[in-house]
Formats: sequence, structure tokens, C-alpha cells
Amino acid sequence: MHAIRLNLKKRSYNILVGCDILKQLGAYLTRLNIGRDAYIITNALIRKKYGKALENTLKRSGFGVKFKAVPDTEKSKSIETAAGAIKDIAFYDKKKRIFIIAFGGGVIGDLGGFVASIYKRGIPYIQIPTTLLAQVDSSIGGKTAVDLSEGKNLVGAFYQPRLVFSDVKFIATLKPRQMRSGLAEVIKYALIKDAKLFDYLEVKYKDALTFKKAALTHIIGRCSSIKAGVVQQDEREEKGIRTILNFGHTAGHAIEAAAKYKGYTHGEAIALGMLVAADMSRKLSLINEASVERIETLIQKVGLPVEIRNVKLGDIVNAHYRDKKFIGERNRFVLITAIGRTKIVENIPLEIIIESLRKRLF
Repeated sequence: MHAIRLNLKKRSYNILVGCDILKQLGAYLTRLNIGRDAYIITNALIRKKYGKALENTLKRSGFGVKFKAVPDTEKSKSIETAAGAIKDIAFYDKKKRIFIIAFGGGVIGDLGGFVASIYKRGIPYIQIPTTLLAQVDSSIGGKTAVDLSEGKNLVGAFYQPRLVFSDVKFIATLKPRQMRSGLAEVIKYALIKDAKLFDYLEVKYKDALTFKKAALTHIIGRCSSIKAGVVQQDEREEKGIRTILNFGHTAGHAIEAAAKYKGYTHGEAIALGMLVAADMSRKLSLINEASVERIETLIQKVGLPVEIRNVKLGDIVNAHYRDKKFIGERNRFVLITAIGRTKIVENIPLEIIIESLRKRLF
């Protein structure tokens, strides 16, 4: 098991990465002393596959257990779903010391963290991510949120978990499309911070797609370390350091919103967003054409889309104005100056954004 420490003074916590480590969870939670009654937010599929194993390991360590299953869809990241969970917790919370476990992918992690952040002005929670995307990215760093019809993650808070427990074994049952979506975020980490990881992915991407334990453990551990290092320098995205984690997300989120969250997974949209951002970087003479081609080649080999289909350009442009990185009327994009290095650029002319989007539209 790899233990990665995210240092945030009183809000510090460990990210544990290993294979078949669930049976060790109870001991870690006992040492954390965050409560004795686990309220587990998950979905029906994860509960069916792994719920009994989680319940058993918790009960063996003396914890009470209650499950709350929500639909396995982006629509669960809503004010309505959060309110339903909060009411259920309030009913359950009688003479108990409750903490929340977010047991699932990115949607569950965001929802569980958001609920934990607002119930009784904040109760402890832990993340047990079950998808590659969640293990390398969304479970780490304390960003919690729900969506509105106007856009993703518009209602939320920075609220750190007490532990992130990434068991690679959960990934082995993912569908190929989910694996590819997770690898989009892995590629993002390589592009913003680790050229060697990008080199590794060019050679080993098939090992990841076919659930080779060594490759996945290396990838998850490296991405977790990168994100922990960025977050502990800029927890609340106030210094401009954490902003680099949004590479590909400005256009990616706009594509998701323009498609009404249908047709593209989050990872697929981010892959398209990274290609748009790479092309913008090239147009601004920050990187060369060869680098753009390497990025597109890897994304295509992984099986992620390189073309935007069934979405109107005007809808994407309108959606991108709601990106949280805007400062008043000034846009702000994370671009790259080389594979492994980033630059935040403001006031990019709209025609460059449109040209880079149009290049991907089919």
C-alpha cells in the first residue's frame, strides 16, 4: 500500500493506494476517531458488487452502517438529491456519531462531500473512489459540488475528506468506456506536470486499459501525488496554482453543458477540451505542432474522442462564458508550453477559441 500525505495543517489527510486493501479500512477509521456510525452514499450497482464487503469490514471494527443508494447518473449531482440525503441522515442521526462515506465514482464523491459539508455545518467524511477517474482526480482535494441546469459544479464548497482510500481492485470491473474516461484525467496530469508520465502512457496505455495491477497502481499513485502537491500549495484556488488542474476543463465543461450532459462522459468531454486547449496553445505559439500531434495520437489510441459531434458551436461558446475561471468579462484558460508544463493565459481573443473549437466540430 502506498500512503501519500496531503498536508493542510489541521485538514491534512492520507491518500492510500493499493490492491485488495478494503479489509484494512476499519483499522484506519478507528484510528481517525471520526465517529462510529457510517452513512454510506453509493449507487445500486456499487452496493450490489461491493456493499457487503464494505459492510462486513466496518462491522468487524464496531461501526454502525447505513446505505443510501442514489441513481448512477450525473443527475444525482443535484440540490434535490442532496436534500433527500440530508433528510435521511437527519432521521438516522439519533444518539449517533455519524460520518459519511462517499463510495463510488466522481458523482458520488462530489455529492457525498457536498452533503457532508453542509449537514450540521460540516461532519467528517471519507472517500472510497471506485472508478479510475475518481481515484486519480475527483476524490482528492476537497472540491465538493452539485450541478444546476445552467452548468456543472455551480453550487459547492471546499471541504476536505479525512481519508481517501483507493483500492485498485474496484477498477477491475469497470466497463471499457469508464476506463477510457479515467485515462483522460491521467493524460491531463501528465500534460500539466509530468512529461515522464506522458512517456509512460504512450508505452503502457494498453496495460492500463486491460487492468494490469502494476500499471494502474503506478498511474494512480503518481496522479494522486501530483494532485496532493498542487492542492497543498493552493487549497482554495486563490494563488493560481491549483488552476492548472483545470486544463481542458473550460472547453470540456462547455461541451458537456452544450450537449445537456448526454452523449459524452466527463472524461470524453475533457479529452476534447484538452485538444481544444492544445490547439489554442499552438495558435498562441506556446507549443509546436509536433506536441499537439503527440497529444492527439495518445488520446486517440486510448479510444477517447477527437471530434465534437452533435453539439452546436454557438451552444459551446455560450456555455463557456459560465466557466468559474472567468474574472468579470476576462476569460482565463490553462494552456501548455510543453508536455509537462502549463501557463495560465487571460483575455484570449474569442476568434482563437472559436477556431480551435471549430477544428474539432464534425
